[in-house]
Amino acid sequence: MSAGNSSRKTLEMESFHTRFSAWTPFSNKSLNRQLFQERVALISHWFDLWTNKQRQEFLSTIFLQCTKSQLRFFYDQFSERMQVAKVDFSTVLPRFISLYIFSFLNPKDLCAAAQVSWPWKFLTEQDCLWMPKCIRFGWFLPYTPTDHEYGAWKHHYIACVSNLDWLTPREAAAVYGTLNEPKTEDEELQEIQREKRLRKIMWEKIVLRKKELFRDRPPWVSGTGCSRLLQSQCQPRLSQTVRDRVGLHEALEKRLVLASLAALPKRRNVSGRYSYPLLSKKNWCGVFKNDDSPSCAAPPHFILISSRIPAYEMVVDSVRTGVTSVVYEHSGMTLESLLYLIDKALDGQKAQSVGIFSDGDSREINLLQGYKIGIKNLLKPEVRDFWEKLGSCVAPEKEGGHVDLFVPLGASEAGVEVLSQLSQLTGTLFTAPTGIATGSYQHILSNWLGPPQGRAPPSIYFSESKLQTWSSLTDFLEDTLKSVRKQLSPLFKELQKNISGRMIGQFMFDTMGVANTLHNQETARALADGLTELSRENSDKPLEFLSHFLLKKCSEKSKDLEGNAILTKPDPKGMFHSFVKERNTTEDNPQDTKSSLSQSDPDLGVLVQLERKLQMDSAVKRTRVAGELLQSERRYVQMLEIVRDVYMRPLRAALSSNRAILSAANIQIIFSDILQILSLNGQFLDNLRDRLQDWGPARCVGEIFLKFGRQLNTYTNFFNNYPVVLKTIEKCREVRPAFRAFLKRHDKTVATNMLSLPELLLYPSQRFEEYIHLLHALRLHTPAEHVDRGDLTTAIDQIKTYKGYIDQMRQNINTEDQLSDIQRSIWGCPPLSEAHRYLIRVQDVAQLHSCDEETGFSSRFYEHTRDLGLFLLNDALLVCRRGTAHTPFERTSKSTYQFIASVALHRLLVEDIPDSKYIKNAFILQGPRHEWICATEAEDDKFLWLSVLQNAIKSTM
Repeated sequence: MSAGNSSRKTLEMESFHTRFSAWTPFSNKSLNRQLFQERVALISHWFDLWTNKQRQEFLSTIFLQCTKSQLRFFYDQFSERMQVAKVDFSTVLPRFISLYIFSFLNPKDLCAAAQVSWPWKFLTEQDCLWMPKCIRFGWFLPYTPTDHEYGAWKHHYIACVSNLDWLTPREAAAVYGTLNEPKTEDEELQEIQREKRLRKIMWEKIVLRKKELFRDRPPWVSGTGCSRLLQSQCQPRLSQTVRDRVGLHEALEKRLVLASLAALPKRRNVSGRYSYPLLSKKNWCGVFKNDDSPSCAAPPHFILISSRIPAYEMVVDSVRTGVTSVVYEHSGMTLESLLYLIDKALDGQKAQSVGIFSDGDSREINLLQGYKIGIKNLLKPEVRDFWEKLGSCVAPEKEGGHVDLFVPLGASEAGVEVLSQLSQLTGTLFTAPTGIATGSYQHILSNWLGPPQGRAPPSIYFSESKLQTWSSLTDFLEDTLKSVRKQLSPLFKELQKNISGRMIGQFMFDTMGVANTLHNQETARALADGLTELSRENSDKPLEFLSHFLLKKCSEKSKDLEGNAILTKPDPKGMFHSFVKERNTTEDNPQDTKSSLSQSDPDLGVLVQLERKLQMDSAVKRTRVAGELLQSERRYVQMLEIVRDVYMRPLRAALSSNRAILSAANIQIIFSDILQILSLNGQFLDNLRDRLQDWGPARCVGEIFLKFGRQLNTYTNFFNNYPVVLKTIEKCREVRPAFRAFLKRHDKTVATNMLSLPELLLYPSQRFEEYIHLLHALRLHTPAEHVDRGDLTTAIDQIKTYKGYIDQMRQNINTEDQLSDIQRSIWGCPPLSEAHRYLIRVQDVAQLHSCDEETGFSSRFYEHTRDLGLFLLNDALLVCRRGTAHTPFERTSKSTYQFIASVALHRLLVEDIPDSKYIKNAFILQGPRHEWICATEAEDDKFLWLSVLQNAIKSTM
């Protein structure tokens, strides 16, 4: 009984000493320790069973309950177990990465970094860091450093800097002059000639040296310069053979520049390297030369045709016999690769004339994607270098050489300034159209600014009948060719691009007969109207009735032409005839002219006559532009009236008669915005007609455009609802058979000018380009002191801003559709739709695998593992597995793609593999996790692909 009482008292005392838990015996240390270990084991077991999120919540709860001393204890324990490495990054990272980091420092910072430690001193004195800094200022070593010589370029840089003559701004201005100091014409001409002679000497010596290298080249080593040009600056992998060739090429350039420094003024520095490769004499895939072309002794005519031109295959097929043509891709090309194609097509010859048929307007040339060349960026180094090298490919101006730009630069002041700058920059005559004809590419058939003697530039390169057919039906041909390309591109996949393009163009001309359709278009329309009227009258003498109808229609058309003529106070024809008559009278009676000018200064009389002639010419041209503006606006309003009269009014009439074809809501969605535009432009046309009724040199149209520009919110509503309008038309066409029959009766008839309703709705988006073109031409022929000039400038800026808004909407829609098509064609592709993302180029390559990584590039053997498709976007590279799918009973096949990986361009390294007897046209793409050894089928494909890829990587940097 006593033992039981003692045990009971012990338990009461243990429960009395328990603070928070009845299960924690504080008095019994051994029992407390045992219970603590059991609970820790239990919590550890629970911790192992918890998910990652539950573990994080548990740790967060525990750490929040800890005191600062406990947290400090945990930090110390962690630091002892996991010590942070505090080492120099140059001793841990690979050497080429450390050199890349140091390459961003300027010479002063490099010298300071060299004093930090011995590893830093070794890295910051490498020649690869100092050589670009010396070459940028034209400081070349007078000798070739040996293999074991260290820091030669750094010592050379310091020696050159220490020997520079530092002058104050006043002393420099007194010795060398200022940048704004005007030069005489003789000095500018001498400087241009000196640069041409120097460039010619350098090119001849480089060509001679490369020929010598080609003779002494060891077997199985590539002799082309493509691999040298496209090496990345941060490439760790370079064979000794390639490094020796690069060093020899650079040493040659150094000797040439040092030898030519004496011919230059002392105040000029030589910057840039003419390292453009000597091109092999092989036929390129984009070049077409007729077999019956003249002999190579005569300088050829050469034409560049952009793929951005609508229906460019028709333009290619219009090229004359004996003219060399090159079709280049507008997207996915660089200026360097375009020069490569030109030089390869000319094959060392100088062209008698060079034509550039590309997209653009009256202010700039849309030569390549990302290169809209205008007065603002014309003097950029890469753009200037392109035009200088292009000018060197053309015969001198004394021999009749010229460059023809098929862009209406002669219709605006900015375009004329571009032509002038190009002529001064290259010393070659540049020509461009001055036409003001509105419509699709109608300007190329008009007058040209400063054309050479003889034929007009379009007749030099093209067959005029085919070119006129193409320019009149460009939009329709482009829509037709989209389906033709889709059907024929698999068949022509293995053929050269130029052959397939000419075959498609010839196929279109032969099949459609568009030339005959063009010449007989008005006759066919008149006959169609006559036959329609004959069917209504049901005459007994159909031929007689038809002849009377055609005579009546001809007389009505002549009256309409007379009524539409613009009545002007100073009649341009009368002014022109009076000027010719006055000039002839002056030539017939020279004595009267002398006597009339003898009373005053003879030079003053000549200047007065010249000024009067220029004013009359300017007035005539300004009147012509105003007339073109009125006529084009009248045609535009007539096209909008077709939508109202042929489509909207019958639909509303059917709705009012309880035989509805469309509901009132759908009619409102489709036609409300276009009718508001018709009302706005109808009022604008009336204002123009009233102003041009009493037209004179002092009359103004700028204020009318300013009033029109303040009401452009009507167009904004239309463009915002434009996708909804088209979707509504398609939905109603599918759902309502009555509306489908209505469109079938009215689409592409004589009343609609052979157009459909969606095609008629395209006109508002195309009109603003015509407005800008006509306003620039009007301002070009408006004197500087004219009252209308300020309003025209303001109106141009206003319309141009709104056109930029339209172009941005169109570009966003096209980019989204293109990315959607790519995403659908690639199986397993991640979402590609992002802002400011677009496709640059697609390249099919073969993936290779090296069996022995330890051997050098020249003796390494590769095997073909699979085919890849590379999709280059502006911010990433998509790598996909490429396959071929065949259809039973079909000859054609289609390519299939399966997504492998995507690499951000700023994390992509590109390394060239020199050609050997085991491999050709190969390169390495290295990402953060994967590496691909790829090869193209042709050398040109590799050059163009790597050029574009390097340019895209540089843009992301």
